[in-house]
Amino acid sequence: MNRIIFLLLVVSIIIPHNLSDSRETAITHAVRKITPSVVGINVKQIRKENYIDPFMDPFWGGFNPYTRSFEVENLGSGVIISDDGYVITNTHVVENSIEILVTLSGGERYEAELIGYDELTDIALLKINSTDLPSAILGDSDDLIIGEWVIAFGNPLGLFDVSNQPTATAGIVSGVNVDFGIKDGGRVYQNMIQTDASINPGNSGGPLTNSKGEVIGINTFIMTGDNYSKGSVGIGFSIPINLVKDIVSDIKRHGKVKRSYSTGLHVQPIDPTIQKYLRIPIDRGVIVTDVERNSSAEKAGIKIRDVIYAVDNKFVASANDIKEIIKEGLNKSGDYISLSIYRGEQKINLQLQLEEPKDNWPGY
Repeated sequence: MNRIIFLLLVVSIIIPHNLSDSRETAITHAVRKITPSVVGINVKQIRKENYIDPFMDPFWGGFNPYTRSFEVENLGSGVIISDDGYVITNTHVVENSIEILVTLSGGERYEAELIGYDELTDIALLKINSTDLPSAILGDSDDLIIGEWVIAFGNPLGLFDVSNQPTATAGIVSGVNVDFGIKDGGRVYQNMIQTDASINPGNSGGPLTNSKGEVIGINTFIMTGDNYSKGSVGIGFSIPINLVKDIVSDIKRHGKVKRSYSTGLHVQPIDPTIQKYLRIPIDRGVIVTDVERNSSAEKAGIKIRDVIYAVDNKFVASANDIKEIIKEGLNKSGDYISLSIYRGEQKINLQLQLEEPKDNWPGY
């Protein structure tokens, strides 16, 4: 009996000591799991800018700006999502590229092919010519917990080229479903994941993972302290991986995301004269001036003199408002939008399909 008590005392002392001596955590396991699938990306791009030649004589047409092209180098990050070499990154990392080099953990380097990209969501898909590559596990960004641990991986400030391995920074999920609408350049950042994990220039396109090592987002941009500061202040944003999966699937099938559409619908804003003449009961919205034959607008039952006052439950005052709502909804060819309409004194709701134009012209 005394011997058993003695053994129990020994076990109770040894086990806590061994546990406290270990430095392994869920974070270290996640880092070890995801690191082989994270890549550094180096890009040569062609950029254009307007330029005024100061030596041109203004009397002979001088001071007129012209466009000049020049080559620049850019860097970013990516993540391997299949053992046959597909890599996810951001569009802004690789657009207008003439050369894309992907560096694996360990230093092996490949020239990559740009399979396709989606400007609206800032997601691009690359392919490198290799097999049996370590690929990441893609998680579920609809199942995030505010406050849970996350790790951001990538190539901040080009450090991947120095160590031949990605940099890892830890933080938490600070927020979810953060909507920015349409940003400069026409990109739409919706339902973004906010994190305080340190993200810096060069991290764009790299994965944000949970503590299980599953990719839950693609690191895309940060907020900085002012116009002069470029470093992290603990406010970074990632594109949710569930959206990325959808975009990548389309790019694999079509080489792009089909967003061109045609409706056959012609509208103009309501002004006081039109409102008074047609006795329209509201002072905002757009009035339908024409509906093309055999168009999706005709199929939806839209008629001339209908007043569209809301699209997808958002008020509109111009054709441009409708286009912006379609963009912000990340709609694709074939999707439906909901129109709220006044027809005389009656309120009706109709579903309008964004048909893919036969001539591939992205018209309205």
